[in-house]
Amino acid sequence: MTSPDPENQPRYEPPPGVGKLALWILLFVLAAAVVVVGGVYFA
Repeated sequence: MTSPDPENQPRYEPPPGVGKLALWILLFVLAAAVVVVGGVYFA
C-alpha cells in the first residue's frame, strides 16, 4: 500500500453547513441580547 487512501486524508476546512449554523447561532444570540438590553432599558 504505497498510495494513501484519499478518504482517510485529514480535512482542515469545515464541512458545508457549519458556517451557516454558526451564523444562525450568532444571529440568535444577538437577537436575545437586544431583547434583554431593550427590556432592561425600557423597564
